[in-house]
Amino acid sequence: MTRRSDGSCDGPWLRLARAVMVLALTAGAVSGAAARAQGAHDWTRFGVDAARTDVFAGSTGITAANVGMLARHRQQVTLPGTVDASPIYLAAVSVAGSRHDVFFVTTSYGKTLAIDAGDGSILWTFTPPGYAGWAGSYRITTATPVADPSREAIYAASPDGVVRKLAVSDGHVLWATEVSKLPQREKIAAALNFWDGRVLVATGGYIGDQPPYQGHVALLDGASGRLLQVWNALCSDRTGLLDPAADCSSSDAAIWGRAGVVVDPTSGNLFIATGNGPWNGRTDWGDAVVELTPDATGIVGNYTPSNTQELNAKDLDLGSAAPALLGGGFIAQGGKDEVIRVLDWAKMQGSAGHQGGALQKVATPSGQQLYTAPAVWQQGQRTWLFAADNGGTSAWVFQGGRLQQAWTNRHAGTSPVLAGGLLYVYDPRGGDLRVYQPTTGEALATLPAGPGHWNSPIVVDGRVALPEGNANARREGGVLDIWRLK
Repeated sequence: MTRRSDGSCDGPWLRLARAVMVLALTAGAVSGAAARAQGAHDWTRFGVDAARTDVFAGSTGITAANVGMLARHRQQVTLPGTVDASPIYLAAVSVAGSRHDVFFVTTSYGKTLAIDAGDGSILWTFTPPGYAGWAGSYRITTATPVADPSREAIYAASPDGVVRKLAVSDGHVLWATEVSKLPQREKIAAALNFWDGRVLVATGGYIGDQPPYQGHVALLDGASGRLLQVWNALCSDRTGLLDPAADCSSSDAAIWGRAGVVVDPTSGNLFIATGNGPWNGRTDWGDAVVELTPDATGIVGNYTPSNTQELNAKDLDLGSAAPALLGGGFIAQGGKDEVIRVLDWAKMQGSAGHQGGALQKVATPSGQQLYTAPAVWQQGQRTWLFAADNGGTSAWVFQGGRLQQAWTNRHAGTSPVLAGGLLYVYDPRGGDLRVYQPTTGEALATLPAGPGHWNSPIVVDGRVALPEGNANARREGGVLDIWRLK
């Protein structure tokens, strides 16, 4: 018998019971860690990372040799809404007391769902208050949610102009913050982002650009939900949320490109591109690329094309795509005018307006308007840019300040995703998800899917997830495709 310091005694059976308990707790911890190690990666946001490179460098378990096997194992999960966006994914997280690999999606009318990645079951659904008031109407969101680094919460948007922090465990609301004073006109279209403890939100307008609205960037404290800062693309000398009808005489300048707010991971500065709207190089920044300080309190650099008034007059938004950071101080910016511009950003520094001065202009993949987010792949000493439009997919190598086309085809696509060394491009018209060898464009596999709009896939832990459908169809139903290796 062993005597403890408090004078009590442990008998052999008690010692055995304690030993068994310790082993059980240790086994539980090890099994949880093993589950996390096996589900080795998360996919926490649209574009993979805060810089929106759309490149997932880790192993996915899917290779050129086995990617064709995915077509044999497709599951279609019926959803209570259309997801005109991208899923996100957290591996081995606790939901309702059990450990799951989970896809999270937000529907066009603001329902957010947690879906078991293993069997496709819906683990929980959050429906925002007031849902019935806009469901079936023009008021939609196409924003992809973003995960908190703690892996215990995600952030999601809804058509009432509110961003909410939802618990991963059961979807309950941890906080809710308004980012628009006129959600009937201001739309949260772009994907949410997260950087340095803050949720990054961009707003735009609805189809037809019905005034009044002002595109703006809102920074929210991830812990409390407090609105920290607002930068307004019009009347930028005004801070805080504007009453679009009363506080600013200018309208539009939507921030609606799929990637929304792009973060330079070195400086923490924020990059955005705006759509149609007035530009004066002082307070109005329509059809412009703008670099902001990390706290969105000031302009670091900016650019607008020399024909900015023409773009505005002809509805040729520069900001139909977000800036793509090429590295070395260079940026690629696509637009509705069917051009991708290369910008030497060192020449665009300062808060005074910079008009014109693009280093290079190349045609979009098929010479059509660009609505998608390019992927930027740093491969050794080479930088690759992949982009797709409604008529083609192309790859360029960026060298010496210029894009040199490496390959192109006539297959349409949404935002390309490079994961595990393979390039995935979804054709929203034909409904196929095509997989390519990225340096040559060789077709490796075609995975059948239904038609869509801005949807894009994620590829992680031996699975591919892709939503189908078009938010503009105003449906309250949809599908998530999940392909698995087995």
